[in-house]
Amino acid sequence: MQAVDLHLHSTASDGEHPPAEVVTRAAAVGLSAIALTDHDTLAGIPQAVEAGSAVGLRVVAGCELSVAAPWGSKGGEMHLLAYFVPAGDRVLNDFLVGERAKRAERAEKIVQRLNAAGVALTFDEVLDQADGAALGRPHVARALVARGVVEDITVAFDKYLGWGRAAFVAKQLPPVAEITALVRSVGGVTSAAHLRDRATRKVLRTLRDAGVDGVEVLHPAHDEARTRRVRALADDLALLPTGGSDWHGNGRGVEGKAALGAIRVPPAWLDALARVHQERSSQLEVTP
Repeated sequence: MQAVDLHLHSTASDGEHPPAEVVTRAAAVGLSAIALTDHDTLAGIPQAVEAGSAVGLRVVAGCELSVAAPWGSKGGEMHLLAYFVPAGDRVLNDFLVGERAKRAERAEKIVQRLNAAGVALTFDEVLDQADGAALGRPHVARALVARGVVEDITVAFDKYLGWGRAAFVAKQLPPVAEITALVRSVGGVTSAAHLRDRATRKVLRTLRDAGVDGVEVLHPAHDEARTRRVRALADDLALLPTGGSDWHGNGRGVEGKAALGAIRVPPAWLDALARVHQERSSQLEVTP
């Protein structure tokens, strides 16, 4: 049975493997299509598409974006997955450049807080871990591991980088409606990522009214009961179901510890996303 994965990361952001290797590994576990959804960057898409052509695997251009959530606790952050986004759009690229600049500023502040807490770490060490990728807390965590401050990434988050910890720095977050409007303006489609128990009827209705098209139903953090509940709400609220492994590599697990290929999304879900994208793209073509 064919399957797809609509949530994957590469070294273009905080994944462990280059985009081309993500594609070849996906093909090796029997996936027929993937969406590469690195944080705040489309830099890995050309390499992934080229690798996909070589192995016969479809690659959808995606991106994972941070937005202000419709709830107030823990910094009020949630993630939106954007699909079918063009790498060459100037307005979109300018936005992503700005978001990556915010990431760098945040990482610098995190290092400063670590130093204030007595941890000897430099921003250059974090940059070395990122190697030109969109900066994120995982790069800080890897730098802490490399320096020997902590034994692994999980401990780095638990001790220093997680919400409420000594080095936590909240993000500057745009509103959901601003991002959905941007993605729609280039023909893209959005889905709310890994909401877990936040996926209530009230939250999903609010997101839908703010322009979100879908919700991630299949995810390693969603057990069977949670998956059924989110899918039922998605159907009831006319939100497109999406899903994926959120795979960053074998060294960085998420809740449920799903391996690449373990989350097998029906190709029909990707087809539904593609139809919305095609409708929007055709409307853009005829707009004066």
